[in-house]
Amino acid sequence: MIRHPLTPTQLAQGRELGAALRRARGETPLANAAEAAGISPETLRKIETGRLPSPSFFTIAALCRAYELPIDELAEECSTAAH
Repeated sequence: MIRHPLTPTQLAQGRELGAALRRARGETPLANAAEAAGISPETLRKIETGRLPSPSFFTIAALCRAYELPIDELAEECSTAAH
């Protein structure tokens, strides 16, 4: 299966997702948040900076669970910012 490059819009959405997750993390140290979600700190860093613009659903769900952030609120925040 060939993965096509992401469009500029998709890249922008990935940056917004990362920014929203960074805001949700608040003052929690990145390493602690990553551990709580069961992902590596480098993966979380890439998501937050937009270098990983399309993380898996399960990664996002794990971060939402760790941040006690309803996933529908995250989706709404990202949807609103995209328009």
